[in-house]
Amino acid sequence: MVQSGLLCALVWLIVQGVDRLLSWQTFQRPIVTATLTGLLLGDIRTGMIMAASLEAIFMGISAIGGSIPADACASSIIAVAYTILTGADVETGLALAMPIGTLMGSANEMWKPALAALAPYWERLAGSGRVKAFRTQVIGCGLFLDRLPQTIIMFAAIAFGVQGLEHVMNGMPAFIMSGLSAASSMMTGIGFAILISMIWNREIGWFFFIGYVFQKYLQLPTVAIAIIAGVMAFTYFCMEKKLNDIKRLAENKTAQSAGEEDLF
Repeated sequence: MVQSGLLCALVWLIVQGVDRLLSWQTFQRPIVTATLTGLLLGDIRTGMIMAASLEAIFMGISAIGGSIPADACASSIIAVAYTILTGADVETGLALAMPIGTLMGSANEMWKPALAALAPYWERLAGSGRVKAFRTQVIGCGLFLDRLPQTIIMFAAIAFGVQGLEHVMNGMPAFIMSGLSAASSMMTGIGFAILISMIWNREIGWFFFIGYVFQKYLQLPTVAIAIIAGVMAFTYFCMEKKLNDIKRLAENKTAQSAGEEDLF
């Protein structure tokens, strides 16, 4: 368990550090972190399955004004680790993801005052003109100090808490476990609903109903629906671009004709 905790903490540091240093390349999204966790823990299949479901749950949750409602990265790593290390079903792991994410997000918020207290030090260092020292310390802070509490909590939770959590889950009545499975299924739908509420408009809303028909009535697999949706999206983009070009050309011709009339 200690080794597994170190591996999961390593995944956390890598994805967080890369995203911080490269201006957020989305490596900390569940689709990446859960897959990497499954790979390092020896069960990439479970990691990929949970990665897709966790991404669907968290894709509609955004950090607004620096406030993080739930830490999708940390919760994905811990949920996948719990599922793989204890042999639990995927639904149980998914049900635990949201409360874990909320707790880790709270830990992140509690650490922010400590980081803010370092602002005078960074200002003095920047004003000193020592570029190499400033660059080195910023990189070190982004890789280690910025996420230090979450790293410690994650390691401790996986190294020393997974077995205790396993005993608790095994001792729960069957109806509670059934409720957790049902809740995990609903969370995926809620994640999509939150996302749709932000991007919905009348021009592209009908794509949602086409996807529903493909899955519910034609029983197409997810990969086939994704390929069809990709082709439709590319076709829609090309048509929109062509219409904009035609409109721009017509506007240029109108402006040219108006200029000629003014000349005569």
